[in-house]
Amino acid sequence: MKEHSAGGVVINNGKVLILKKYYGDWVLPKGKMENNETTDITAVREVEEETGIKAEIIKKIGYARYHYLNQEDKDVSKRVDYYIMKQIGGDLIPQKEEGFSFADFVDYKMAVELLKHDSEKRMVKNAIKIYESFRGK
Repeated sequence: MKEHSAGGVVINNGKVLILKKYYGDWVLPKGKMENNETTDITAVREVEEETGIKAEIIKKIGYARYHYLNQEDKDVSKRVDYYIMKQIGGDLIPQKEEGFSFADFVDYKMAVELLKHDSEKRMVKNAIKIYESFRGK
């Protein structure tokens, strides 16, 4: 079984948006593609749905692949495409229905330390490099 998702590393004033799940894991906003969405549309929609933040894509960062067992114990091959984004509006309100208890913009080093998944840590590191290169221009 295959699954395709997309998400964002949202940066505001040099800080990175991360979400805390009720069970304690820190993650980046992301979610499954719907209907005939492209990954960029999915990423923007998921950021807004999960956090209340309206964001605009700066550039694609890359993607991560991994496997997990779903609720029926079936192996799922998952791909998540990530984009670096900047906040353009909205209010930071974590979506409780999706299992998020808290959201905040934190220093990127703190984000790397807190995030559970190595693939997300890698995306934040890549995003900061891109952000710094854009900011320097």
